Amino acid sequence: MLRFVARRLITSVLVLAVLTANVFILARIVPSDPAVIYAGPKAPPAELDRVREHLGFNRPILEQYFDYVAKLITGDWGQSLATKRPVLDELFTRLPATLELIGFAMVLAVSAGVILGVVASHRPGGFIDGAIRFLSIGGISVPAFWLGLLLQLLFVGGLGILPATGQFSNSIKYSNPISHVTGLPLLDSMITGNGVAFTDGLQHVILPALTLAAYPLGLVARMTRAAMLDVMNQDYIFTAKAYGLRETAIRWRLALKNALPPVLSIAGMAAAYALTGTFFVEAVFNWPGIGQFATSSMLAVDYPAIIAITLMGATAYLLANLLVDILQSRIDPRVSMS
Repeated sequence: MLRFVARRLITSVLVLAVLTANVFILARIVPSDPAVIYAGPKAPPAELDRVREHLGFNRPILEQYFDYVAKLITGDWGQSLATKRPVLDELFTRLPATLELIGFAMVLAVSAGVILGVVASHRPGGFIDGAIRFLSIGGISVPAFWLGLLLQLLFVGGLGILPATGQFSNSIKYSNPISHVTGLPLLDSMITGNGVAFTDGLQHVILPALTLAAYPLGLVARMTRAAMLDVMNQDYIFTAKAYGLRETAIRWRLALKNALPPVLSIAGMAAAYALTGTFFVEAVFNWPGIGQFATSSMLAVDYPAIIAITLMGATAYLLANLLVDILQSRIDPRVSMS
């Protein structure tokens, strides 16, 4: 296991190095002047020259790249051209909101997807199976921004039972301020017994979490159904039925455990994908997370922020891959760690 993890970590570092070089070069050849973004469009030429010299934009691109990598290793991810703040500070400020949103969405997607997949596999070809497959395909196919707008029209404009945007109501910071414990606002409000803030935050997270969960839920449901149909046709399942085990116990305990490895693989990839899929969701629901910061950074051609967000997303994807492989080996000993 240790050798496997070490090999994967070395490979991940190489992947991140190549990705960093590609993104850095692509960001620098975009037809825009970073000095103008930093100093403003009305800055005089002398001020623009001073900014270029201060930020190193007047040096050869290879020299800029190696200087960037050296700073990256020491924890200096650069300064945002738009906000004038360190990029890591911007990311860590917004990361808790994104983690809570992704956490809620993935818990919903995996739990509901597995249940729906198992139910659909009970009578393949039946009405319930067809309905679940239809919902799964819809969740995979529907664009996140369109689904978010549709949910807003239904639950906000039509029923009026949920808030449209934001993470908390504006009044919470004054009437029921949240004490920081873990850095995750919704979790902190629950830990500290701040019921008003927790209820308000829970109401705000429902719609964006549903929107973000649609795609992974469809994937998990379809994979669970396919894996369950394959497992239920294995000899040991027929043997268990011959010994008189109940159908419920066979399906939900024996068969589901052996169907989980491919489902875990899909769920892990979907969780990593959610980090980029949240861009659209946070834009629709004005969610104060990394996705919203990424959208504004791309519109402003803020390349230090764009590179940092890309690296964070790639790192999350690689770590999710590694975690899924380890979990699969623990659930199914037949999975090789070579």
